[in-house]
Amino acid sequence: MTKRNLTIVLAMVLIMGLLLPTACSKEESLGEEEKTNELVLAIGSEPDEGFDPVNGWGRYGNPLFQSTLVDTDVNMEIVMDLAKDYKVSQDGFTWTFEIREDVIFTDEEELTSDDIVFTFESAKGSGSIVDLTNMKGIKRIDDYKVEFTLNKPDSSFIYTIAATGIVPKHAYDANYGENPVGSGPFKLIQWDKGQQVIMAANEDYYGKLPAIKKVTILFLEEDATLAAAKAGQLDVGAVSSSLAGEDIGGMRLEVLKSIDNRGITLPYIKDEGKENEKGYKLGNNVTSDIAIRRALSYGIDRESLVRDVLNDYGRPAYSEADGMPWSNSQAFVKHDLERAKEILSQGGWDTTRDDDIREKNGQKAEFDLLYSAGDSTRQALANGVALQAKELGIKINIQGTSWDEIDKKMYSQAILMGWGAQSPIETYLLYHSDNAGKDYYNPEFFSSEVVDYHIDNAMSSLDHETAMDHWKKVQWDGETGVASQGESPWVWLVNLDHLYYIKEGLDIGQQKIHPHGHAWPLLSNLKDWEWK
Repeated sequence: MTKRNLTIVLAMVLIMGLLLPTACSKEESLGEEEKTNELVLAIGSEPDEGFDPVNGWGRYGNPLFQSTLVDTDVNMEIVMDLAKDYKVSQDGFTWTFEIREDVIFTDEEELTSDDIVFTFESAKGSGSIVDLTNMKGIKRIDDYKVEFTLNKPDSSFIYTIAATGIVPKHAYDANYGENPVGSGPFKLIQWDKGQQVIMAANEDYYGKLPAIKKVTILFLEEDATLAAAKAGQLDVGAVSSSLAGEDIGGMRLEVLKSIDNRGITLPYIKDEGKENEKGYKLGNNVTSDIAIRRALSYGIDRESLVRDVLNDYGRPAYSEADGMPWSNSQAFVKHDLERAKEILSQGGWDTTRDDDIREKNGQKAEFDLLYSAGDSTRQALANGVALQAKELGIKINIQGTSWDEIDKKMYSQAILMGWGAQSPIETYLLYHSDNAGKDYYNPEFFSSEVVDYHIDNAMSSLDHETAMDHWKKVQWDGETGVASQGESPWVWLVNLDHLYYIKEGLDIGQQKIHPHGHAWPLLSNLKDWEWK
């Protein structure tokens, strides 16, 4: 028996053993006409860090078990959640939130300002992906009012607030991520690591009570997910584009738009023999040349990557935020192979040898592109890019490797990465010079005074329209920016569609545009799901 078939068999044994008796008895007790209020899902990987918002749980989607002060609707507009209202001071440094007085945690303790202060102070000191560097402090005004103080005005701070679930001060410890106590619409009942999570509706939730009362999430590989869906043992199953062509009786394929993008970071600085504090090499003498970066951005046919790699389940990507309110359509460029070749020639990169690889001052137009081994989509994208780059006279050597190895080489080699957040703060993280060389955010060491100017003004502006205008100008302001016609520190490739087989009769509501595929973004509105 092959490893793939064994995985599927084991998965089916798990499903049969853990779930079928409950499902069958439930169906029998309900009768033929009545719909069950339970769900069985296989929608992605197990959260490595558990369910702790202090360490980033909920950043890509919704924390489910915890509430947030504010949330975003399907149009990415800010709406109230725990907060009844909030105000920003005229200078932009002080943010005051008034919270509801009718919220309790699942252990029946009241949620107050103390819990909010504790959450944000803990997150700031956690060293996690929750970026609170601009939060100078937070203090309790009274039981139901808190005040944030910022180091500098930041209009995007509200999106950080919206992505941070509130944890209880009285019940928080080192094991909280495994046994979360929250005030969200669902509560964790059971976590069998490596197998499943079981959650139930929180009947003490202050908002609209979920119609779905029990949800089981299985951790299955893609092949096993498809097999379970075909066997009728799943209500929802996530699949990749390569497996989305199956016709499964009683289920429909939902194709959901996302900003879950894939692109290539191109080191922006030259290799001058420098290393960072960890001893990792910095810079690349090929990708640091703007002609190489810009030519690749014009010369890569993104439409063909969508067609050939994603089976048309996706769309071309031109930025980290395509289609969001802060994206700039002027960053969208047409594939233009001849223009790309002209850019290279004008930049001094000429074909002078028999191997058709361009050269400039004795330097070959050749570099390595690393991707996470085992990720078939990234591997196929890397192959596609390398083949297209060959037409330009650029040789790209692709290499599948571990993230540990990528950690060491991402400052000097091109990396195929993925991003996509429901917040413009990601634009700041990826492009501002403050973040140059800071982990995965800006490993290419991109730096531009003009781009910094627009980001700083976008973050400091208290006028929404002015802020959005500056965010867009980060991409292209008519003269420069990070887009293809500008500095091109990235070559963005594709936005993946998120694909799910969903049982007929299950209404999953109106979905937001999905972010990068961590933490089950499909479930951001789980409290609104229902059987029809």
